[in-house]
Amino acid sequence: MQLDAENEKPIFIQLAESIEDNILKGIYPEETQIPSTTEVAVTLKINPATVNRGVNLLVDDGIIYKKRGVGMFVCQGAHEKIMAKHKQAFYQNFLLPILEEAKNLGLSREEISQMLNSSTKIEPAEGRISNEPH
Repeated sequence: MQLDAENEKPIFIQLAESIEDNILKGIYPEETQIPSTTEVAVTLKINPATVNRGVNLLVDDGIIYKKRGVGMFVCQGAHEKIMAKHKQAFYQNFLLPILEEAKNLGLSREEISQMLNSSTKIEPAEGRISNEPH
């Protein structure tokens, strides 16, 4: 896990996202234990309350659960929940702005589809189309 103090996102959100990424990568498979709050706090040299805040986001989302006196574990189905969340974020953060710009440019669905399915790209400086792979 790596956190960036210069990042605009709060540390607890970066921590939650890092754990989610590790679940997606299979580092923390479903129904396996993840590092304790204390262990994460010591390793990353951050306040345990900050770690707790990030962990609680994941508990609230049904990604991890706590076993009293034992530790924290990845929920069954966590991988699918995270994938669904990431797909929704991809749609909101990337596809919607692209579709809005396409609309502003007057591009048809067919033109957008053709751009996505081909190796054709537009040269920004000249506004020309190139068949060179990008």
